[in-house]
Amino acid sequence: MLERGFLDPVLDPQTAADLADRARRLRGAVLTMTALAESGHPGGSMSSLETYLLLYSFARLRPTDPVWRGRDRVVVSHGHTSPGVYAALADAGFFDLDDAVAHFRQAGSLFEGHVERSVPGVEWSTGNLGQGLSAGVGMALAARMTDAGWHTFVAMSDGEQNKGQVGEARRLAAKYRLCDLTVVVDLNRVQISGHTDDVMPVRVAEDFAADGWRVIESDGHDLPALYAAIAEAVADTQHPCAVLAHTTIGKGVSFMEDEPEFHGRGLTVGEYERAMGELGLDPGWLQRTAALRSLPVATAIAGSEHAATPRSTGSPRTYASDVRVDCRSAWGTALVDIAEVAAVPLAVLDCDLAESVKTKGFALAHPGSFIECGVAEHNAAAVAGALSANGVLTFWADFGVFGCDETYNQQRLNDINKANVKLVLTHCGLDVGEDGRTHQCLDYVGAFRDFFGWKVIVPADANQTDRVIRAAATLPGNVAVAMGRSKLAPVTRLDGTPLFGEGYEFRYGAIEWVRAGVDATVLAMGTVAGAVVEAADALAAEGAGVAVGIVACPLHLDDTAMAQAASAPLLVTAEDHGVRTGLGASVAEWLALNGRATRFVRYGVEGYASSGASADLLRVAGLDAGSIARQLREALTV
Repeated sequence: MLERGFLDPVLDPQTAADLADRARRLRGAVLTMTALAESGHPGGSMSSLETYLLLYSFARLRPTDPVWRGRDRVVVSHGHTSPGVYAALADAGFFDLDDAVAHFRQAGSLFEGHVERSVPGVEWSTGNLGQGLSAGVGMALAARMTDAGWHTFVAMSDGEQNKGQVGEARRLAAKYRLCDLTVVVDLNRVQISGHTDDVMPVRVAEDFAADGWRVIESDGHDLPALYAAIAEAVADTQHPCAVLAHTTIGKGVSFMEDEPEFHGRGLTVGEYERAMGELGLDPGWLQRTAALRSLPVATAIAGSEHAATPRSTGSPRTYASDVRVDCRSAWGTALVDIAEVAAVPLAVLDCDLAESVKTKGFALAHPGSFIECGVAEHNAAAVAGALSANGVLTFWADFGVFGCDETYNQQRLNDINKANVKLVLTHCGLDVGEDGRTHQCLDYVGAFRDFFGWKVIVPADANQTDRVIRAAATLPGNVAVAMGRSKLAPVTRLDGTPLFGEGYEFRYGAIEWVRAGVDATVLAMGTVAGAVVEAADALAAEGAGVAVGIVACPLHLDDTAMAQAASAPLLVTAEDHGVRTGLGASVAEWLALNGRATRFVRYGVEGYASSGASADLLRVAGLDAGSIARQLREALTV
């Protein structure tokens, strides 16, 4: 066997013959696991098999140490070809082949229908086509930023080249000259609905070349030729390279070859016996592994690397109570502070909005860590996820409507992959102002509520934003920080000092009390917090006592504070967010689950608004100080 790393330019005849025989046996494994599960994708697995066999045999990997820091990264974008991936990984020594065959697509098994990061050797959970190249770009950037020197390989299908995100990723890779990135495209010319030329023609070679990639074409089933093409790509120190592997779906079994039907179904028993006969393999493999299906899965779930944690986040800044500051400026300043003292690789991604989202200062101070993705949010979201999972403290700032709404699927995959993205969403809510309804992100809490791992933080002013950003850099997992656009007066105590000033330390989930009162309690989130405090003070002058709690973490409410809030005769929530899915929904859920029958009212956004100054839009929505005071006054008289 040749040394790992594709260092030798050619395969010797003996190694090629050995690999060919192994490929034949692994085709049998693909057919056996999909027949046993009575589902799966054998056709593409068989057309991609030589690619997988070469990548897992010759990339710099340690099967006994799947998360070895210096390993090459192998990303499989067409994750439905998991049977081929599992077969090749088992052949390379990552786990036992029969364990994968017997437990493929079985409830509770890690050998799922699409590749998952829980499987030793799998770098990224994919299956949503078009994601893998973006993940590979993120990993290639991480190799550069951490000085680790690994090579990143991405295996792709031809059908997914239709996706716009693939083009976004190609261009970013070319822009940053990611010569340590190699793509191998399985050009089998077939996808679910038929042949690719009939479904949607794509000029794969021309598209890669037009975006600045070097293109190398090869017979994808000729092991020496395909090895030489990949080795040539790895040796290129100037360009990212795309190896176009011309293949045949269902390769090796006559009745499966070039038949779209076998893209996504396992064989019947009769078909299986016929296919195994053509491959010269024992059809008894099916019965033997069927007997193992009732046993526990022997393969352990793969570990993961520790996320980059800053050594320090610097000293907090306090903005004076008589100065109006927008939260996004406070975020940008805190970011520069963190970069100066973090002592870990740090990346900030932008989508042509640096001036608006306040990352321009960071870009000027640390240009080598600033990644300009252009107007390509889908790619940016996935790149950020992969970067964050490979040793880089990663921030991505964008308007809420782009970083949340437009990239919902990518953020879902970052959740599944247990990434460590620090997502900063600016211009959220009606506070986006004159940009109008297309830019009104009114579901920045509701969207992330659908996921299982994301944390959401909505600071109330610049001082809290400063502390939140510093804390977010150290919090494990994906964190979304959402804020508006306008300059706000700092939230203050009764004595006029900043609530989130000296002595304040952000604690995830905490509710901060800024006013006391026994007649009602208002829980306020984000932009409208100052207006709620102003309304409470106005009512206090009239003799009504309204307590005000500032909620920054709407998806994780502190039980002790909530019990205090629920003890009031009237509980109100106020937010610049869709009234049905934000803080009000979280509080309603808490009340229901805890059996509290408190009278409850929600103030929020009832529908899309027009363009206009944010103050005017909030007033029309009933979320300015005067409107909130009026509504509270009316509610207290009921």
